[in-house]
Amino acid sequence: MSVRAQWLWPLAILVVGVAGCSVSRPQVSVEQPETSFTSQKTFGESLPDRMPTRRQEDLPDLTKDSPLSAYLEYAALNNPALREASQEWKAALERVPQVEALPDPRFSLGYLIQEIETRVGPQEWRAGLKQTFPWFGKLDLKGDMVALRAQAAWQRFHAEKLHLFHRVKKAYAEYFYLSRAIEVTRKHRDLVEYLEEVARTQYRTGIAPHSAVIKAQVERGKLEDRLASLKDLKDARAARLNAALGRRADAPLPWPVTLSQERVKIRSEKLMAQLRESNPRLKALRRNVERAESAVDLAELRYYPDITAGLSYMYTDSAIMSGVDDSGKDPILATLSINLPLWWDAYRAGEREKLSRLRSARRKLEDRTRKLEAELELAAYGVQDARRKINLYGDSLIPQARESLEATRASFKAGDADILALLDAERMLLEFRLERERAVADHLQSVAKLEMLVGRRMDAKEKSEPDDAGQGGGPGQTGSGD
Repeated sequence: MSVRAQWLWPLAILVVGVAGCSVSRPQVSVEQPETSFTSQKTFGESLPDRMPTRRQEDLPDLTKDSPLSAYLEYAALNNPALREASQEWKAALERVPQVEALPDPRFSLGYLIQEIETRVGPQEWRAGLKQTFPWFGKLDLKGDMVALRAQAAWQRFHAEKLHLFHRVKKAYAEYFYLSRAIEVTRKHRDLVEYLEEVARTQYRTGIAPHSAVIKAQVERGKLEDRLASLKDLKDARAARLNAALGRRADAPLPWPVTLSQERVKIRSEKLMAQLRESNPRLKALRRNVERAESAVDLAELRYYPDITAGLSYMYTDSAIMSGVDDSGKDPILATLSINLPLWWDAYRAGEREKLSRLRSARRKLEDRTRKLEAELELAAYGVQDARRKINLYGDSLIPQARESLEATRASFKAGDADILALLDAERMLLEFRLERERAVADHLQSVAKLEMLVGRRMDAKEKSEPDDAGQGGGPGQTGSGD
């Protein structure tokens, strides 16, 4: 073996080692900057570069005075489903540079076990380098498809965020309603206990019959049973809200004190337009349609060949005979090759497959649009119905029931009415107060459903501070109409 051939294999090992080092993956930092998720941009199309880091010290404290926005911020920072959707989106982004890159070049190295003697000298080994170039437009289409997949993943993340906020608001409203129901029921129970004592006193003095005492006891028993059921429901309602916040089911959770109300504009045509334009699930499906269209274009390019360019170097030792021209000259060979796309039946089948998937994606988008439009109509009805009930009970029925109760009390003191009429008036006021509290919670839930469907915050027509007819806190607080 010649002197130059002796360092052939060490050189090959060195080339492979250097190549291996050059393509090793860099370490990706997992540290992420903080991002706000509860501002107005929460419902927009702002795309954060990274999800916020979940650190316990960054989570807001949830106290009895915490507004609903604090709960939303806590959920955005801590909910595992939202973080999972974020990771899916970031993983989809990393696919883009992978598919847009050229195929890896191929380096070959060969050694002639038996040297080939030529005029200019024996050929001992050779090295070659080849690079394949896909047909014009193939890489761009592949990149577009993956980029559209990443955009769809982002829209699914955005949809998951809106769905999470809807879950938090719904659970928060139910938890608030439970606190108000307990408070209102307890106050009515206390009043019925007082009326029972009055009935006992009147019975002992012969003013009222024994049936009045029995009626008061029955009414008190019914209220105590309702109150016990409401209290037993607290852990379940708290667990539901904790689940949306990404916390343990038994994590302590204070009673919410207030539930702000916003009167929103309900315009069906505008809401429908916003749904079609801004709903993230529809946007994700539209990205899927565009990706299917690119897949059809890519299938059509399968009829065109890929081009491979190469360069080969042949090491040649010095000629045995002296005085030979070009002795030991190493030849260099440039090559160009293409693959032959001959299996047209397979390519046509691929086109038909992609066309079928495109039609399927379009039908799925159309079907989802119709379903979401129906949900939007129902949610808009829920907002209007809840607002109507809030106004009806707060402005009309509760004041009238209160006047009726006061009039019955006056008649009872004057001896013109019995305790049964007083209990009926008290029961009616209780039911009206609970119905109004239910309507307040339903209103927040319906507005949250609308926001989830249209992908943005609703325009507030009027923002009112909590009033004494519809707001209040948990047990021990003064609340609606008490």
